[in-house]
Amino acid sequence: MLTRSAVFILAASACANAQQLATTVIVPSGVDRPVHMCSPRGDRSRLFVVEQRRPVTNVGRISVINLDTNTMFPFPYLETPPVARRSIEQGCLGMAFHPQFMQNGYFYVVYNAEPEAGISAGSIMLVRYRATDGDPLAATADLASAYVVLKIKKPDPEHNGGWVAFGSDGYLYLSTGDGGNGDDQNRGDTIVPPGHTPITGNAQDLSDNLLGKILRLDVDGPDNIPGNADDDAFPNDPDKNYCIPPDNPFIAQGGPEVYHYGLRNPWRCSFDRETGDLWIGDVGQGDREEVDRLPAGVVGANLGWRCMEGTRCTGLTGCTCNDAALTMPVYEYNHTVGCAISGGYVYRGCAMPWLRGTYFYTDYCAARIWSFRLVGGVVTEFRDRTAELDPPGAISFVRPISFGEDDLGELYIGDLSTSRMLKIVPAVPETDCNANGRADTCDIASGSSADRNADGVPDECQFICPADFNLDGGVDGADVEAFYAAWEAGRPEADVSADGGIDGSDVEAFFIAWQAGGC
Repeated sequence: MLTRSAVFILAASACANAQQLATTVIVPSGVDRPVHMCSPRGDRSRLFVVEQRRPVTNVGRISVINLDTNTMFPFPYLETPPVARRSIEQGCLGMAFHPQFMQNGYFYVVYNAEPEAGISAGSIMLVRYRATDGDPLAATADLASAYVVLKIKKPDPEHNGGWVAFGSDGYLYLSTGDGGNGDDQNRGDTIVPPGHTPITGNAQDLSDNLLGKILRLDVDGPDNIPGNADDDAFPNDPDKNYCIPPDNPFIAQGGPEVYHYGLRNPWRCSFDRETGDLWIGDVGQGDREEVDRLPAGVVGANLGWRCMEGTRCTGLTGCTCNDAALTMPVYEYNHTVGCAISGGYVYRGCAMPWLRGTYFYTDYCAARIWSFRLVGGVVTEFRDRTAELDPPGAISFVRPISFGEDDLGELYIGDLSTSRMLKIVPAVPETDCNANGRADTCDIASGSSADRNADGVPDECQFICPADFNLDGGVDGADVEAFYAAWEAGRPEADVSADGGIDGSDVEAFFIAWQAGGC
């Protein structure tokens, strides 16, 4: 006999196969080379867009979209210093908000600095900024607040990585590419330092080499507050201003920042906001593109580059091909399909509950979007979503380059060539009984609407007896207790008077119904 949970899973899977997706154009133009989109935790009105490189001025830019009106703010939130441009891969690449951004105003940006003496390719810069006056709701950031957290010198302009995000553990994660050039053979060392073996490549080097890795940094210091002197455990190194999490796996090998390694060019990674799993889209060289998934709690994984490209043996040194210690991709494809993967997200939004758990990714060369679920380590429900997600009136995507996620977990697409910003939506809109422009499921998930009888319909859209507040079929003291708990917490179900606020009128309305003994 199927359990209730099994029936639910089967029904959700069948529904997911039947449902179709679409896109809506959030911003039709005006965003140059959008390579990342994100929102601060708890901010449901703004979507921040990382623009790789502006024409003429050649700066990276952070712009803001008002999600309530789907309009761009008239001026940039932040412009970086001029960025390196020796490669189309360089520029402003990533952004992450501190978990307490809505209290402290701190956020982090990754960009390629212009070349300087001795660093012809330009360095990867991880820089902390703060909202103007420390106000998280300020319309701009304070340029003078720039604080270099990490500077990584590179031998070549390609393969920068550039994804940055906070994990559920509160630490900051940063992806880096192998430094560029073919076969990961350019270390950029004029003299090989003791303990280094150039033929291993950067990605397999676990000494103090930060290229081809996922790094894990403590940017708050021992007091867990950013912006204080204890944030810096390397006071004598101007290029390192952070601390090392004590449980990082390679401290003894001399690579204390490294959390995972063996990556070529991880272009777009993400954390599954529900499970904590790390997903990586790693760009291949001449044959394979791969998707890697590292379950939450897995540390010190070796993803195999440069001795492996996906599941293919390259014949290069650095590790042993097909070694049991290597972590293999959960999915790969060859270059008859595409040539440069852009990793995406596992959908965890509220507007399309039947889509939850589905991973999306795209490819720079193919200009197509795919999705699949990973069930027990097996790829299921694989779909080419390009035709569904093509915006109305267009023939095809010109160049989808990256995905983004807002605070509710809804997904967005950045189109590199047309400067469009698109949102993934259901082809048939979800119910919106209160006509507020949001799916009822999102109203309930966000807490803006109550659903005391758990039927998926906001209480304000149906009659719920105010006297039987706990919905147990009777009117007694338990209802008084339940009402006051909701009223004191300011929960939406306490708005018995239905005036949009939680105040004394709700107490009066509740007791009139309660004293009457019913509805």
